Amino acid sequence: MSTLLHRITIDPEVCHGRPVIRGLRYPVEAMLEYLAAGDSVDDLLNEFPDLERDDLLACLEFATQSLKLRSQHLVLA
Repeated sequence: MSTLLHRITIDPEVCHGRPVIRGLRYPVEAMLEYLAAGDSVDDLLNEFPDLERDDLLACLEFATQSLKLRSQHLVLA
C-alpha cells in the first residue's frame, strides 16, 4: 500500500464522511475534478497554500486504488 494514502482521511464528522485530504475539508473528489479540468498540481498548490504536492498525489493514488477495488467486482458479458 502506498505511504501517500495516509494523507486521505474519512471521518463521518468531516464533509459527511467523504474522503478528504488530511482532515482539512478538501474533498478528494474536488481535487480530482480540478485536475481533470486542466488545472496543474502547481495551480492547485498556489490556490490552496495549505496543501502539499504529496496531498494531490495521494488523491490520485486513492482514485487508482478505488478503481482497482471496484473493477474486481465487475462482471463482463
